[in-house]
Amino acid sequence: MATPRKRPAGDKRAPAYPSRQPSRWLRNLALLALLLAAAALAWSWKGLSEQALVGSAFGARVGCECRFISRRPLKSCEGDLKRAGLGRLGGLVALSEDTATKTVKASVPLLARQSASFDEQTGCRLEPWED
Repeated sequence: MATPRKRPAGDKRAPAYPSRQPSRWLRNLALLALLLAAAALAWSWKGLSEQALVGSAFGARVGCECRFISRRPLKSCEGDLKRAGLGRLGGLVALSEDTATKTVKASVPLLARQSASFDEQTGCRLEPWED
């Protein structure tokens, strides 16, 4: 193994050998943290998707009643969901409407979606759940 050349005192040039790259343990630590996060997400995925399905069904029904029975704007109905006791999930539920079929669709991004239709005789009914 060769030793680096000695330089005179006060020499401000770059060292003979390049400086050391960021250590591998930092990269390995980041990869380990990423793997642990992915494992935690995989372990809790079923529970998250079930909560999202319940939240989207609740949002569709409440949104349908708010929009077609109370005749309020859909933005106002979204505000009701945020205060409905769904916790953090209430802020994730997004509502959309189809006025031609009198249907409100609620979805939690990447996890679940549900719709409820309004009928004059039966009111708002959820569509069957998709398993």
